[in-house]
Amino acid sequence: MKQKLMMNLLLAMSMFLAIAGVAQAAGDAAAAKEKLSMCEGCHGIPGYKTAFPSAYHVPKLGGQHAEYIIKALEGYKNGTRSHPTMTGLAKTLSQQDIEDFAAYYSKN
Repeated sequence: MKQKLMMNLLLAMSMFLAIAGVAQAAGDAAAAKEKLSMCEGCHGIPGYKTAFPSAYHVPKLGGQHAEYIIKALEGYKNGTRSHPTMTGLAKTLSQQDIEDFAAYYSKN
């Protein structure tokens, strides 16, 4: 019984990793370079803090997991995450743009 449970767990993990790999591979990091200016103005400055809508440290995107970036941008776009600037920017992005940004930042 324990062995069967372990085999099922390993199979599930393998499937998850395969799907996650496909999600990461969907983005084109090279294509993102042409679109990054709107991100780099805030996220590309080490230690940058903004005062809108309140004072806070702007998170670094480089090295972040692709899945996190995709979920965050999709959240701003569909309204499940809230930040005035990010919501406005995310609504202009296509799904391909989001995946391209995720591919780029997960590797840089």
